[in-house]
Amino acid sequence: MEIKDEELKKLEKVGFDIEEKERAGSFIQKDKEVIFTRTIYEGIEILPIEKALENYPEIKEKYYGYSFKKLNKDFPEDTEGGYFIRIKKGVKTLFPVQACLYIKAKRFKQKVHNIVIVEEDAQVYIITGCTTAKETEDAYHLGITEFYIKRNGFLSFTMIHSWKKDIEVEPLSIAIVEQEGIFVSNYISLTPVKKIVMYPTTILEGESSKFRSSSIIISYPDSYQDIGSRCILSNKNTSAEIISRAISYGGKVITRAHIRADSPMVKGHLECRGLIINEEGIIYAIPELETAYRDVELSHEAAIGKIKREEIEYLSSRGIPEEEAQSMIIRGFINVDILGLPEFLEKEVKKIVEKI
Repeated sequence: MEIKDEELKKLEKVGFDIEEKERAGSFIQKDKEVIFTRTIYEGIEILPIEKALENYPEIKEKYYGYSFKKLNKDFPEDTEGGYFIRIKKGVKTLFPVQACLYIKAKRFKQKVHNIVIVEEDAQVYIITGCTTAKETEDAYHLGITEFYIKRNGFLSFTMIHSWKKDIEVEPLSIAIVEQEGIFVSNYISLTPVKKIVMYPTTILEGESSKFRSSSIIISYPDSYQDIGSRCILSNKNTSAEIISRAISYGGKVITRAHIRADSPMVKGHLECRGLIINEEGIIYAIPELETAYRDVELSHEAAIGKIKREEIEYLSSRGIPEEEAQSMIIRGFINVDILGLPEFLEKEVKKIVEKI
């Protein structure tokens, strides 16, 4: 593997286990070059996207760009690299597939197109990390990802961003979920970044399909993060829950959440909470609910505030230094439990959060 020890440490910070303990497969792309792929668990395919399109013509015909057409959206076609992950029918694995999109070159524009297919009755966890080398400057990352969850399929997708303060990021993703399928999407951004703009969309096409989105965002001075999630309830008995936690140490955060009910007999809930640590911080919480039907249950709650002085004083009275008391309150606010991960993966994510 063409990657140095220092670079491996960066990968570890976004959940990548180079020893592949308790992993079902791995993928690494550095700049525009795919430098490592391995499938460990039978019934899982992991390929560079170009190879998948070459080996399986039906991928281009049925999946490549199909989700964008459903929304009448165009997508940039000048991409280089990306991953193709397919979980075959009936395959279930608790161990996650791991992927990393890594930028090393200065002023590099990384533009990738990923496709994830979870076939009928299949189940998988995917943890993907995006990060940069120490020497990287003024880079840009565009990540196009299309998710297809077939009937009774289950996908838990956790994306961890660890960028630098001069990096601009623009993920574009769309998921299509069929009957009784479940899509769980988790997003974590804990380090300084110049700009992130993302508003992924999930379409619950199949009856009784479900979507759950959770995001944990920390914003630092000179950071701009416009991060949201949208779900379209297109069939009866579908349901969606979108939860976000945002903390500003001086950066600007916009948390968007939108649920649109295009069918009766559906449920949806939004929850946006923000915590401002100092006066320079700005948080906008923008929850939206939309429907033309009466027989729906849609709700939202939003709250933005600061750490209460009495909470700091209470912990200080127990002998905890004020700075540590504040850190404890922040970690409690982040609450990794909202991600709904299996126990061993939850422990890994908690280790990442503890380092902030």
